[in-house]
Amino acid sequence: MILENKVAVVYGGGGFIGSAVAREFAREGAKVFLTGHKRAQVEAMAEKIVSTGGSAEAAELDALDEKAVERHMRSVVDKAGRVDISFNAVGIPNANILGVPFEKLDLERFSLPIAAYTTSYFLTARAAAKYMLPNKSGVIMTVSALPARQGSATNGGYGPAQAAKEQLTRDLSFEFARQGVRVVCLRPHAIPESSTMKQVFEIKGKPTGMKWEQFAGVLAGNTHTKRAMTLDEVANVAAFVASDKASGLTGTTINLCMGILDD
Repeated sequence: MILENKVAVVYGGGGFIGSAVAREFAREGAKVFLTGHKRAQVEAMAEKIVSTGGSAEAAELDALDEKAVERHMRSVVDKAGRVDISFNAVGIPNANILGVPFEKLDLERFSLPIAAYTTSYFLTARAAAKYMLPNKSGVIMTVSALPARQGSATNGGYGPAQAAKEQLTRDLSFEFARQGVRVVCLRPHAIPESSTMKQVFEIKGKPTGMKWEQFAGVLAGNTHTKRAMTLDEVANVAAFVASDKASGLTGTTINLCMGILDD
C-alpha cells in the first residue's frame, strides 16, 4: 500500500471527486479525515470506508471559515500526530456561477467562484503548511478544471478561479519545495458519472435541446480515447501523486483531460 501510515485530510470529502479520492487514499493505507459542508454526506462516506477495512473520520466544516479550518487541522494533528496529505476538492454549485452571458453577468456572480475557490485553497493549504514545513515533509493538493486553460462561453468567473488555483500551486511549490513539501494540482475534465457534469448539462446542454446522451457523447468525442475519464482513474492518480513514489513531482498541474488539452 503506497500510502501506508500516512495521515490525509480531504476537504470536500462528500463530493464525487473528494469521496473517490478519500476511498482510494484509505484503500492505499492512509488514515483519512474527511470534511464537508454537510455532515451527513461525509459521515456516510467515512462509514463506507471503515466498513471496508479503512480508517476514516468525518467532520462538518466550512472551508471558507478561517478559524474553523485552523481548528480542524489542529484537531487532526492532536489525534494523529501530524498531517502528510492535504487534498482540497471543495466546490460550489454550478447553478450559482455558470450559464449567464458575459454582458449580462453581474459583479457578484462573476466574483463568487474566484473568491470561494481561491480562498478555500489558500486556507486549507496554509493550515497544512504550518505543520508540514517544520516536519520537512508533506503533499498539498487540489483540483482544477479544463476552463483554467481553455475558453468556453458562459463560464463567468469559473475559468479564472481554476487558473488562479493552478498558479497558486506553482507559487506554493516554489516556496515550499526546498523545505520538503510538494504542491500539485490535478486537472480532470468532464466526468459523466459526477453530479457536477449533470449540473453543467442542465445549465448548458438541456436548454439547447440536447439530450444527456448527446451531451456525454460530445464530451467523450473530444478526447483522444473517445471516452471520458472515470472517478476511479482520477482517484488512482491522486493516490500516486500523494505517495512517496511521486517524490519528484511538484509545482505542476497534472493534465487529466484525456488529450483534449496539450500542455
